[in-house]
Amino acid sequence: MAQGSNKPKLLIVEDDEGLCSQYRWAFPDYSLLIAHARAQALTLAQKEQPAVAIMDLGLPPDPDGVSEGFATLEALARQNPDMKVIVATSHGDRVHALRAIGNGAYDFCEKPADIDLLQTIVARALRLRDLEDENRRLATNGGSASPIKRIVTANESMLKVCRTVEKLATANVPVLLLGESGTGKEALARALHELGPRARGPFVAINCGAIPENLLESELFGYERGAFTGAVKQTIGKIEAANKGTLFLDEIGDLPFPLQVKLLRFLQEQVIERVGGRQPIPTDVRVVSATNMMLEEQVAGGRFRNDLYYRLNSVTVRIPPLRERPGDAGLLARFFLARFNQEFSRSLRGFADTAMAAIAAHAWPGNVRELENRMKRAVVMAEGRLIEAADLELAPVEPEEDDLDLRAARNRAELEVLHKAIARSRGRLAHAAKMLGVSRPTLYTLLEAHGLSVEAVTSTLPDAEAPPPGDSVPLHNMD
Repeated sequence: MAQGSNKPKLLIVEDDEGLCSQYRWAFPDYSLLIAHARAQALTLAQKEQPAVAIMDLGLPPDPDGVSEGFATLEALARQNPDMKVIVATSHGDRVHALRAIGNGAYDFCEKPADIDLLQTIVARALRLRDLEDENRRLATNGGSASPIKRIVTANESMLKVCRTVEKLATANVPVLLLGESGTGKEALARALHELGPRARGPFVAINCGAIPENLLESELFGYERGAFTGAVKQTIGKIEAANKGTLFLDEIGDLPFPLQVKLLRFLQEQVIERVGGRQPIPTDVRVVSATNMMLEEQVAGGRFRNDLYYRLNSVTVRIPPLRERPGDAGLLARFFLARFNQEFSRSLRGFADTAMAAIAAHAWPGNVRELENRMKRAVVMAEGRLIEAADLELAPVEPEEDDLDLRAARNRAELEVLHKAIARSRGRLAHAAKMLGVSRPTLYTLLEAHGLSVEAVTSTLPDAEAPPPGDSVPLHNMD
């Protein structure tokens, strides 16, 4: 292999030199490593660490059997467990093919190989290997695909949020985080704390919507002994506990109206009084709040104090929902796969294509939290080597054909032009061939390659445009 080459490495384990030459022609975008026997294959695999291998089962000294092929497959699986091995089998020999899959092979192809099919299998194997490498990288780096720990994103709008949070971390101003449930508001609140000068102080979080109204005041402000039945000792509240640090008020829109007055006084004066107490207690706390409500509407409806609203949102950060972050659902799914594989001692390899398409198509109303929960269940319950859409409790979705695939694009364009030529020539093949600038035999070949017949194409034309009887030469047996 040339020094510095960025081509992916493809190991060929084949004793037929003619087939090796065919592989060299079929895979110009890969760096091919050729081995004719087990020992050579193991040496190359250990030294070069190829991502994918194509291996014949009939290897010397047993070229007419499969014993040496299976021994080589077993040895490669032990030595290079991450390598994707595609086994080449004789035509119709599905028994050995399925046995090879059970012994760790990624896939199989029949000999003589359909080159287009084999290229697709190799490309898929390489893509899976790349995803597994990304899983390991995310697991090693704590999933930090963004500038902020605990936030996994490659989406520009979310990266912009992360950069904003980085800048705000050093400014001692109240910040209001607006976003749907499950979008990562607490993770961003922790980032505001950890990236700022208060990082050595406490980070204290309280969910204003999860605590009954009659208990919320004492949770926030604390209470003195004897303040109410059951208050057997003096207890500090969340605000006092956050002194010299950060207080995170989650779901601030659910804060009861009477408590909004006391919270406003604390924000204005940085002084509190415990329930049942009369002594003012000075505090030094940065407040970060979050809500999934439109607080402007709450203010307009008289359910949230206007002065408190403006005191809380010196700066507002709006967090986009997962459905507005194209590509992030797949990135997060791979991150959670790496995490839960490790947590539950599983070794799932990745996702079926229909599962990844389903992840991309799902609206994720519960955002990242929903994705995390579905992935946890899938990793625990999956029975195959890949996570299927059903493991995520999603309907399978067929992946869309890649618009950047040149072969597919040429086929689509060619098919469209054939339809137009036959339609405009009213089914007259000689005229259609002339319009296309090809010979009539070439037109036959093109039609056959696309599985078309003149009858099938012209049957969709209006009667006025259909060819007169006997004016076209039908193509048969092309269905």
